[in-house]
Amino acid sequence: MGLAVNHRPCDYRPMTENALHIIKLAVGIEDAGHLAAVQDRRLAESVSMGHGPRLFHATRNQPRRSAELLNGGSIYWVIKGRIRVRQRLLDIETDVDDEGRRYCRLMLDPVRVETHPWPHRAIQGWRYLPKESAPPDIEPSEGGEDMPPEMAAELRNLGLL
Repeated sequence: MGLAVNHRPCDYRPMTENALHIIKLAVGIEDAGHLAAVQDRRLAESVSMGHGPRLFHATRNQPRRSAELLNGGSIYWVIKGRIRVRQRLLDIETDVDDEGRRYCRLMLDPVRVETHPWPHRAIQGWRYLPKESAPPDIEPSEGGEDMPPEMAAELRNLGLL
């Protein structure tokens, strides 16, 4: 669970029916909790610098299918070889860095939704992820919040959670 723009906890948000997504490696991230801590720190830094609560991931290549992504799409984070977390894409901003190179910011909803941990190979950059290939969210009522993600995933695979 993350913080909304008004800094209050948000509830679970399901994805839209026809969403197109992006998949991306979370390089240097150990688990979903570590991703949350890193992003919460970045969000706090953005607020303290007077930019407001802006959470984004910068990338060199702007998605050509931006309109589809912004129609309810999410970024799915691969952590340690498994898709573990998704975040809604709120906007895509383009800019130019100090050296004149173009890049874009994938503006992210601070709310992180854990997914069933699906294996995924390493990729360079990001890739489109069709809705039918995306792992299902872990519904808040599914339990397992108090155990390690790997154990909860194994119990779900066995039909015990």
